[in-house]
Amino acid sequence: MSPNERAGTRRGAGAVVGGLAGLVSGALTGGLLAGQDVMVGAAFAARGANTGFALYLLVSVALGAGFGLVVRYERGAYAADVSGGLILGLVRFVLGPLTLVPLVAGDSVRWSITTTIAAFPQLVAAMGYGALMGFVFHVGMSWWRTLRPLTDIVRAPAPTRRIVVLGGGFGGVGVVQRLERIFARSPHVDVTIVSSSNYLLFTPMLAEVASSALRAEHISTPIRASCPRTRFRRAEVDAVDTERQHVRIRQDDGRTELLEYDHLVLALGSVPTFRGLPGLAEHAFALKSLDDATRVRNHVLALLERADGEADPVTRCTLLTFVVAGGGFAGTEMIAELFDLVHSVLHYFPGVTADDARFVLVHSGERILPELDADLGEYARERLAARGIEFVFGSRLAGATSTAVQLADGDEIPAYTLIWTAGNQPNPVLDQLPFARSRAGAVIAEPTLRIAGYENVWGVGDCAAVPDPAHDGAFYPPTAQHALRQGKTVADNIERSMRGRTPNPFRFRTLGILVALGHRTAVAEIRGHRFSGFAAWLMWRAIYLAKLPGIERKLRVSADWLMDFMFPRDIVVTSTTPTLPETLAAAPPDADAGVVPAP
Repeated sequence: MSPNERAGTRRGAGAVVGGLAGLVSGALTGGLLAGQDVMVGAAFAARGANTGFALYLLVSVALGAGFGLVVRYERGAYAADVSGGLILGLVRFVLGPLTLVPLVAGDSVRWSITTTIAAFPQLVAAMGYGALMGFVFHVGMSWWRTLRPLTDIVRAPAPTRRIVVLGGGFGGVGVVQRLERIFARSPHVDVTIVSSSNYLLFTPMLAEVASSALRAEHISTPIRASCPRTRFRRAEVDAVDTERQHVRIRQDDGRTELLEYDHLVLALGSVPTFRGLPGLAEHAFALKSLDDATRVRNHVLALLERADGEADPVTRCTLLTFVVAGGGFAGTEMIAELFDLVHSVLHYFPGVTADDARFVLVHSGERILPELDADLGEYARERLAARGIEFVFGSRLAGATSTAVQLADGDEIPAYTLIWTAGNQPNPVLDQLPFARSRAGAVIAEPTLRIAGYENVWGVGDCAAVPDPAHDGAFYPPTAQHALRQGKTVADNIERSMRGRTPNPFRFRTLGILVALGHRTAVAEIRGHRFSGFAAWLMWRAIYLAKLPGIERKLRVSADWLMDFMFPRDIVVTSTTPTLPETLAAAPPDADAGVVPAP
């Protein structure tokens, strides 16, 4: 049975189980109204108590069936189903006693405290119905999932059109989610997504994981939960054969599998590139994954632990010097979050003072956040500089050791921490493919997101260079908002291609840019309008919280933010992997040897 057939069966079972749950819940809660219908109400009382109760049950069954048809069952998620039922009960109350009942009776609709109090028994019944219906629905679906293997019919596989999506980021998941909606009722389309991680990472909040403000698992959504009707393979891409139209993937245990395709979507994203600079691959921290963010967090906390017992002030300062390379979004947010992390937990370390900590941002340009308006960039620099964050402009890194960051002009910054946000490159898997490439290494796509020269290969996100018609000769920036919308366009164009229709070109105008600066400040540029300070910080949190996939993740992140507001950051080191260099006890570089001194 294909994923789409299984999804259709689940929806049908959900409607049946939901209808039965509505019947049971309606029968148990209807007695509270003494025969008056919650949804239709006293207007039908003249037809008799039995008729009113029958109408009540009929509406209860219909609402329960609708609930089961829409809500996706997840094992163990009792709270989610009960909460959804409570919301349905509240809607039932508002639409029934407060709206339809007055209209049927010929009265005007009044949503007031007086009418609500008068209908209080009906409110209790509606909310009780909703909560009970959600609970019974969850129990019923649990039983159905247990019995389903006994009732599944083994059938010969139907001819399918095979779509393979490589990459589980915003672009890849965006493609798959759109395909699930487009082909929800088609058993002949099979979709597979391949990713080296089994979650979709919400990268705009990654710096807050590194600074211990958010828990890692709270900004990552399982791909299997986000795309329940799609086959998922957690594996690395080994090879792509565009002539035979198959992809070879390799799992963690070394096993390989061939995936044949009729349409292939490249959404492989990008990886950090250290540009061949000596020592960076060994000593610099990247910031692209949950593992990267967790390693940074554990490393910083381990340095604080080590510095607390360090008697030599010069060594202590070197331990607590944090260098970030790159003045774009990621680098600016990272340096701000590092500052907040260290200063929010200093009271735990009596041997360390605020003066021991040093934060340096190295940027090759003349100002940070070059993608933003110059005034906003200057505002961000001033706010960060006022806290004591240093800036080294017009300079590039030349290399790094375990105890120092080397600059191209010959200077060195004594430091045990270097975080690299100054460069990414498209996934190296693309190197083996015969596609035209941009200067940055991305595969060149046509305006329709087809890879140039191929009818059934498409590209989205960081790994694809998509022409921007508004800027002749330029490509769309590799941001999450573009990748998501490119994914939807590719899914629509695949459907159009299957039907023999001409694909549509991708067009999108950037909605805006938001950058958090720590200390409840931020800068934002939305459709040409500029914001800064606390208002921009509220916008940052509200917009990104709204974009975070799933109600569960939204609640967890909101709880983390509330805890961060009320309590200091967590200082538990969650890894036993050594994060400090073996040369930690060595003397720091001599101050006369071209070292950039602390101010």
